[in-house]
Amino acid sequence: MPTYEYACEACDHQFEHFQSITASPIRTCPECKKRRVQRLISGGSGFLFKGSGFYTTDYRSENYKKAAKKDKEGSTKKDGDSGKKESKSKDTTKTTS
Repeated sequence: MPTYEYACEACDHQFEHFQSITASPIRTCPECKKRRVQRLISGGSGFLFKGSGFYTTDYRSENYKKAAKKDKEGSTKKDGDSGKKESKSKDTTKTTS
């Protein structure tokens, strides 16, 4: 059930109300008791998925998981090899001031 935002045109009171989608909008202000309340258009809220690997590990097919694992292993080997190919020469240039 969503939370709706309302504002009273008579007293400028703004409030939120948790109600069903099918429920009719509130018309009476809880502060001044006048029937001048309007439902406001708001941005609402979105879904926030927290935690590691929501899509990667929970809902992927077995073929996708195998390909991802193979790709990860291949990139790890490449990264490890590139460190060995670098030359370890010492800088022998002298600077004079």
